[in-house]
Amino acid sequence: MTATIDREFAEKMLQTFDNPQEHGVHLLFNEWWRYAPQDVTQSYLKQFCALEHAQGFLNKRFYADPLDLDALGRYRDGTLGHSYYHFILDNHLEEKIAMNYRQLHEHMDNSGQLDSMPEEFKYTILRGFQIHDFLHVLTGYDSSPFGEVALQAFTLAQKRFPYMSMWMSTLTTRMTYLEPETIGPVMDAITDGWQFGRKVGNIVFLEYETMLDRPLVDLRREYGIDPTGSVPLAA
Repeated sequence: MTATIDREFAEKMLQTFDNPQEHGVHLLFNEWWRYAPQDVTQSYLKQFCALEHAQGFLNKRFYADPLDLDALGRYRDGTLGHSYYHFILDNHLEEKIAMNYRQLHEHMDNSGQLDSMPEEFKYTILRGFQIHDFLHVLTGYDSSPFGEVALQAFTLAQKRFPYMSMWMSTLTTRMTYLEPETIGPVMDAITDGWQFGRKVGNIVFLEYETMLDRPLVDLRREYGIDPTGSVPLAA
């Protein structure tokens, strides 16, 4: 029997495709598990668990306490901590995004909406929000819309996770049916991030909060990262 998308869930997908600012991918990701076919869930889980370092990551379940921006600002220039501090401040980013997402996640989990989400993925999505901006710092992808697209593709290449897959489906659906003028830059960003993520060492399972005093250049060298700085945009 050919697999199909649940039609009730399809309405939720359309909400995200129509207006991802109002109905973000983070909501779609959490809503999906009530409708996800078991064989699809298991396929994602099998691919994820087969990744190098994934089992150690899942066994340890490291989750850091919230970072203090003032303390980060006191790290030496050139360290991961100092670079992260400036990335957050210079881009006017929300420093508590991981905490805010965790509150949403726990509310949905307590209500039973996430009962079909594997425990491994419950931890992974929470940890993913914690390290997202560290990945920006290491890869050199900026916080612009296309820098964000590239980083999601990079992370999908390294993690094979449904949250990033949903980002790709949202982006490619919108460029196909609603914003054809974005085909060039969106595909440049996706391909740049995907190829970059497959080429360098895996950085999605690291405990960045324990490395704040390390020089950023050393971390990049260790994982073979030559930061792109920005993604190439099509004319």
